Amino acid sequence: MNAGTDSEIERTIRENHPALIAYITAGDPSLEETREYVEALDRGGADLIELGLPFSEPIAEGPTIQAAINRSLEAGTTPGAFFDLVAGLETEAPLLVMTYYNMILQHGPDADPEPFVSRAAEAGLAGIIVPDLPAEESGPLRKACEAHGLDLVFIVAPTTDDERLDSIMERTAGFAYVQARLGTTGARADVSGATHDSLARLDEYPIPKAVGFGVSEGDHAAEIVSAGADGVIVGSALVDLIAESEDPVAALESKARELKAGAERGVPEPEQP
Repeated sequence: MNAGTDSEIERTIRENHPALIAYITAGDPSLEETREYVEALDRGGADLIELGLPFSEPIAEGPTIQAAINRSLEAGTTPGAFFDLVAGLETEAPLLVMTYYNMILQHGPDADPEPFVSRAAEAGLAGIIVPDLPAEESGPLRKACEAHGLDLVFIVAPTTDDERLDSIMERTAGFAYVQARLGTTGARADVSGATHDSLARLDEYPIPKAVGFGVSEGDHAAEIVSAGADGVIVGSALVDLIAESEDPVAALESKARELKAGAERGVPEPEQP
């Protein structure tokens, strides 16, 4: 499934443009509560939902999501329990898994990504995001994803040079995950100027582009969409609500509505004839 093909994820983004992509860590603080949180995000207007499968060395994550991953691991979240959770979810929003390549390879007996991808497809996932897997080394995982109809989404960093950018954009499916700033994930008070530069560089590629890393407010979503993004990705701000809110279910639904409305505000007004 090469970039630009009509996948469920790409179709969802185009039909719900601008799309809200929400991330939470599965199993934080429990898998049963995760079910309620996913349903709340779905009701609130999230168009795609990423579920983090916890890994003990999450190198791309900031303190907020690292803490959520630790809580999930302490609660006993396993890949098997994760897939059981996903299989039992009924959402309008397609679901993706974000995890690290070692977790994928460990799922089978021979360091082969096929068993993980097969189980992901069986559970009903639409795509996979692997922050620590370079696009140029993704052949076996891409082959398995193509065989099972899953999108493999790659991340474009602000420092990605032109040669690597072409390589990534040739291989990503569903959308390009545009990293808004250098560093790890985490809610921020503003939108990085690198976001505008990155989107301008990607303008020639036909696949949808969604921006993450630091998005936390409706106004952020509006600015990102006005800069040319097809979607916004929000994670740490939602994980913070789970950790700190007295009523996470209500807080997540409300936040999703705010973020979706913000993204819609960013759509440029049509030019007058």
